[in-house]
Amino acid sequence: MLFASFVVCAGTTAMHAQGNYEIQVYGSETVPPRTTMVELHSNFTADGHPALDGVAATNHAEHETLEITQGVNDWSEVGFYVFTSEQSGLGAQWVGDHIRPRVRAPDRWHWPVGASLSLEMGYQRALFSPDTWTLEIRPIIDKTTGRWYFAVNPVLDRTWHGPDVNLGLDFSPAAKISYNFTKEIAGGLEYYSDYGSITGIASLHNQQQQFFPVIDLNVSPKWEINFGVGVGPTAATDHWIVKGILGRYFDWPKRKR
Repeated sequence: MLFASFVVCAGTTAMHAQGNYEIQVYGSETVPPRTTMVELHSNFTADGHPALDGVAATNHAEHETLEITQGVNDWSEVGFYVFTSEQSGLGAQWVGDHIRPRVRAPDRWHWPVGASLSLEMGYQRALFSPDTWTLEIRPIIDKTTGRWYFAVNPVLDRTWHGPDVNLGLDFSPAAKISYNFTKEIAGGLEYYSDYGSITGIASLHNQQQQFFPVIDLNVSPKWEINFGVGVGPTAATDHWIVKGILGRYFDWPKRKR
């Protein structure tokens, strides 16, 4: 479930803006039917970009995102996001809302990997992103082998209203590899990026690249806990971000007839 947008960068190739609201590599599993997943994504940009061309700074911004996902059946779900931001000079602000339907390959297909597809669409205020209406297409492939877990999200983004309308499809892949040290603790590396338009990949200097060493705590099947510290090595990327995810599953009893 997760997910990430970026600060507008200079260069001949336009690129999407990073908001650091939901920094997550999605797994293929969907929320079961009659179950609701409530998540809080907390992200603080310790070293980011200043305000530019009327867009709020990411530097020292605290972002809190509420994500609520409802399972529809054994192969689909619908998620809803509320994005907020708090920083000096602006205070607490509502940023925008997104909705995200997702489907996956059912278990009965017996595929060798997990696979799903999400479509995330919605609005964010121009103060925080010049591209106010966007669509994200996120294919998801993952695999568990022994104690190892692998996931790849080759994301495509499309702007419907804003300066990046003419960019077309933007390629911003994400990936994760982790290892279960114990039944309760897993450690790994998450990768997030934005390469620019699929028809004109940006130079390395203007690409956005982030690496997050992360810890996942498997304290209960009802809880999801993730923590990481990210570094952005390129000029177009926020340089230091601390992120955390706290999620809880709530089951609803089947109605009696």
